[in-house]
Amino acid sequence: MQNILSEKRKQELLHLAADLGVEFRDLSLLQQALTHTSYANESKVSIVHNERLEFLGDAVLELASSTYLFKRFPKMPEGQLTKTRAGIVCSATLARLAANLHLGEYLLLGHGEELGGGRTRQTNLEDTFEAVIGAVYLDQGWDTARDYVLRQLEPEFSRISHGEALKDYKTILQERVYQREGQNIAYELLAENGPDHDKTFVFQVRITGKVMGRGTGHSKKEAEQQAARMALEKMTEKGQGAG
Repeated sequence: MQNILSEKRKQELLHLAADLGVEFRDLSLLQQALTHTSYANESKVSIVHNERLEFLGDAVLELASSTYLFKRFPKMPEGQLTKTRAGIVCSATLARLAANLHLGEYLLLGHGEELGGGRTRQTNLEDTFEAVIGAVYLDQGWDTARDYVLRQLEPEFSRISHGEALKDYKTILQERVYQREGQNIAYELLAENGPDHDKTFVFQVRITGKVMGRGTGHSKKEAEQQAARMALEKMTEKGQGAG
């Protein structure tokens, strides 16, 4: 099975590769990384989708970020290393990075997925980001893949390097809200999608009844953290304690 490239598609992928800073030897790997399962399922010919590359890219991403943190912070204990890595490579961050690279614009999607907003769906963007890493690794090897990952994550690493330790957004939000008497926080599960081995949760957070944030993640905790983060950002923009 092979993903055949038209001349137009080849030029699109070359443009994307230039933006990624990677000179692919085999553009079909990048094509595969951008092929959603819905597109493969609707195709009349057998083509390869990106799930296997996503699996590989996830492993490369974890090793590259873990190695960086291990070497950059020699005194950081194991528990904090794990927590910091989890904060850096969370679903929301990877989706945001994918959006910054405009990966959604290059995705090959099935008709229903296209109509359902698949190009901007967080899980699709996150999965594609990881699949591209997998493609870079297979095409260029470890050194180039590692450098690519570190280049993409540089803003997140910089934040940690400048002393902005990984924040427990739920705790910070709770502390800020409870500074004002009579206020309260409530987290609500809005959606739970996907198979048991790959679920996605959507939560929103209310502060004294008012919706202040929404978050998505592969665990309830991650989704709640992202909702709390959004709430804190809104509160900061408004220059107020909570609501």
